[in-house]
Amino acid sequence: MTTTSADPLAALGSLPGVAEAVDEARAAVDRLRAHKVLRSRAADVSAESALRGARASAAVAGADWPLEELRRRTGLGDEPDAGLVRGAVRICGELPELLVVLRQAPAQALTRMHMLAAAGQIEPDRIGRPRVGGEPVTIEPGGPSTPVAADEAAARLTALAGLIAAPSKAPALVVAAVAQGELLAATPFGWGDGLLGRAVFRLLLVARGLDPQSLVVPEVGFLDLGLEARRAALDAYRSGTAEGLGSWIAHCGAAVVGGAQEALAVCEALMRG
Repeated sequence: MTTTSADPLAALGSLPGVAEAVDEARAAVDRLRAHKVLRSRAADVSAESALRGARASAAVAGADWPLEELRRRTGLGDEPDAGLVRGAVRICGELPELLVVLRQAPAQALTRMHMLAAAGQIEPDRIGRPRVGGEPVTIEPGGPSTPVAADEAAARLTALAGLIAAPSKAPALVVAAVAQGELLAATPFGWGDGLLGRAVFRLLLVARGLDPQSLVVPEVGFLDLGLEARRAALDAYRSGTAEGLGSWIAHCGAAVVGGAQEALAVCEALMRG
């Protein structure tokens, strides 16, 4: 995504279908925030949301493990997909700290997220930095069939950090959707970009005021929407057209709606004891 406006994301709110997606996401989050269990147990819902989000994010990336195995934080052995689960859980464990850093220094937050995601999975000298030419790229299911060149990916990562840092009148959903779209489309780190994209999406919903208590589980929303819908939406984003960008933002809005419903289920379970 390229633009020269002082507030490049603001105009995206007028794209076809975006206003409706923003309104539906806001309404779903408002319904969730009205649940009476949150008067006393919001922190419990937020913690459960983070864990469920970690499981779902790993599942989107191809590592679909039972929630109870993550809850015990044991049994993450040497299976081929265990690294994705470990990375997602490590990010989940530092979400509050990452939120602080993301607000102050987005580039530093992205570096830290990659260190959490990729530790033990790729060569140490590749962790926490953009990939360079000739290095392998691992793309999760639904991602681009051909990665962009390393120099373009690094430039897009730098531009993304600037977008996150800049004030914008764009709705939180729009900012979060673009941030995730860039990480998925550019695959700047070459491993774990999807885990980072979904974590940044969640954190920006918090930072930009849509979900200030981090109750929603958007990762479950993305998982439930399915692989084909994710592939089609990301292809639309990568097209760079107004219609494509609008379709991607609407896809992300649907994930927020689904994630709010998942959080409501958590609230109901806590009420039942």
